[in-house]
Amino acid sequence: MGKVLESSLWRSSDFGTLYTKLNLQPGIATVIDNFYICSTNKKKIILVSSSHNDRDQSLFISTDEGATFQKQPIAFFVETLLFHPKEEDKVLAYTKEGKIYVSVDLGKKWNLLQERIQNCSDKTMTVPFAGSTDRDSLTVQDDYIFLQTTSANRTKYYVSYRRNGFVQMKLPKYALPKDLQIISTDENQVFVAVQEWYQTDTYNLYQSDPQGVYYSILLENVRSTKQPEENVLIDILEVRGVKGVFLANQKIDGKVTTLITYNKGRDWDFLTPPDIDMNGKPTNCKPPDCYLHLHLRWADNPYVSGTVHTKDTAPGLIMGAGNLGSQLVEYKEEMYITSDCGKTWRQVFEEEHHILYLDHGGVIVAIKDTSIPLKILKFSIDEGQTWSTHNFTSTSVFVDGLLSEPGDETLVMTVFGHISYRSDWELVKVDFRPSFPRECTDEDYESWELTNLQGDRCIMGQQRSFRKRKISSWCIKGKSFTSALTSKVCECVNTDFLCDYGFERSAPLQSESSKCFADFWFNPEAPPEDCVLGQAYTSSTGYRKVVSNVCEGGVDLQQNLAHHMCPLTAPKGLQISIRGESLAVRPGEDITFIVQQEQVVDLGDGFKAIYVNLTMTGEPIRHRYESPGIYRVSVKAENVAGHDEAVVFVQVNCKSAPWFSPLCHSGKTSCDLREPDDDGRAHPSPLREPRDLPRVRQG
Repeated sequence: MGKVLESSLWRSSDFGTLYTKLNLQPGIATVIDNFYICSTNKKKIILVSSSHNDRDQSLFISTDEGATFQKQPIAFFVETLLFHPKEEDKVLAYTKEGKIYVSVDLGKKWNLLQERIQNCSDKTMTVPFAGSTDRDSLTVQDDYIFLQTTSANRTKYYVSYRRNGFVQMKLPKYALPKDLQIISTDENQVFVAVQEWYQTDTYNLYQSDPQGVYYSILLENVRSTKQPEENVLIDILEVRGVKGVFLANQKIDGKVTTLITYNKGRDWDFLTPPDIDMNGKPTNCKPPDCYLHLHLRWADNPYVSGTVHTKDTAPGLIMGAGNLGSQLVEYKEEMYITSDCGKTWRQVFEEEHHILYLDHGGVIVAIKDTSIPLKILKFSIDEGQTWSTHNFTSTSVFVDGLLSEPGDETLVMTVFGHISYRSDWELVKVDFRPSFPRECTDEDYESWELTNLQGDRCIMGQQRSFRKRKISSWCIKGKSFTSALTSKVCECVNTDFLCDYGFERSAPLQSESSKCFADFWFNPEAPPEDCVLGQAYTSSTGYRKVVSNVCEGGVDLQQNLAHHMCPLTAPKGLQISIRGESLAVRPGEDITFIVQQEQVVDLGDGFKAIYVNLTMTGEPIRHRYESPGIYRVSVKAENVAGHDEAVVFVQVNCKSAPWFSPLCHSGKTSCDLREPDDDGRAHPSPLREPRDLPRVRQG
């Protein structure tokens, strides 16, 4: 009947060697719908359980890593639970009816926080945006909240920084985005990929100021792939472990090549190919005709690594599938590795493998990505220079995924798969701990210094040294190991600055001599939109320091800023629309007019008005038309510097007439915009001025 009648829940406390079946309710069949583990205290677990007839739900709460559970009945049906990121006993519950409940005692007591959170009415709508907020567009990441609105087939994108008011995101004037994807919000900066009007399978990469408002272009034509259900994958990957390093695949004229940046997109380079292959033979791959290129795909299976693998606890270690040549080839997936963050690469396999890093990268495990059953895995303890094989099972299995304990750097992993397509899952524990005789000491480590492909040691304004285990040392790094060793702040140089909003580079990719020049649409001397009369503003020199770059002294491309006084500007951007966006009504029906102005307007008398949405600042403009016709509704904003006007036309149809009725005859109920004269011929009816509709004036 499609019903699950009972769940079996198993627990292991020895890395998966032995499992014990948990008996939550002796003698009662229990179905577990979901379970949630607190990220700040993994001892705390909540299971969501349904009765076999789906009439009620209960929670099972544990504070000892699942050794014991306490049943807690609840009066609602849970769609999902969410632990607070810092307060370990605070939990939100979202119900199937669209309600939100909150608990501050780990699910024992619940209070209703919000009802009908997905539905908005005229009374609850207070968002000051033109058009409707697009469904599912709200995105919360770090310090930023993003949303988009669409009106008259034009989409606008908004950002809120640190939960302040929403501001429209400013892309270059010539950018007409069809789609926008958030790539990264790390370190007080937003990376977005924008598909512009002329692009079909590529996106342009932009970088913001700290508030996420003003965007400058970093890289054009980054390859994209549209997945089922309209999901879009962008070929850009943030290298974990070393801040500021990204990989991207650029597609120009059908040719895909892989690029790397060490300074958050300010400069990009091709990947240097290895001189020899895995068998020691010359590759004969010489720049500029031949480079290394990597597939930057994400795996559909969340329990395998995808084609490129990096990890926060293993800085400098990158392993990926790709090929040597003038471009990326889809069917070639040889495996390459670097242990110095992309400066030098080595080939390790001729076919794609799934990868798992254990013990801070001290052990690298690789299993071939294949559709046939396996019993062998490969592992390396020297950053991929040599590989050993291990029979992890006596019976070949179809490998579904690799697991290690999340958040912990152990030497224990689990391979899970199935022997046949009709069998249950098989779990195989692989423990590398017995292979290492001891814990590492200070003498077992050496340092390596991060450099880019040009050999520069000052990257993102500092020299960074990391420590790694010596190739000759056979020891365990352990949970307390940290890779960061030293950092030294550098003096600022030209490459620490990128082009400001409204400016572009005069040369692509890596170029010391490239300068930033103002775009044709941008006037550096023009005042900002929020400029207030009587206050001063500075015009950009065309440069801004890369966000999170810590260089000090030296070159300052932002100095010698010109100072100007804010002028009085005429209002602009005035709009008038009808709530609900229906332009046709019947006599006697209420209409609510919305007047909007996205401009900050100074009224010239010391009063500054921020008209994001005029009708939200007071009573809504409501009106009721008594007679059929077309009505011209206008609104005007003016000050001593000028004025702006917006117009909307409203069609009022007869009460009993169909919306499409073509004529209106004397003595009959059907009508439209025509009235008959004495000879029976229809003529256009005159425009009627709306009654009592206020005229909005500024100043």
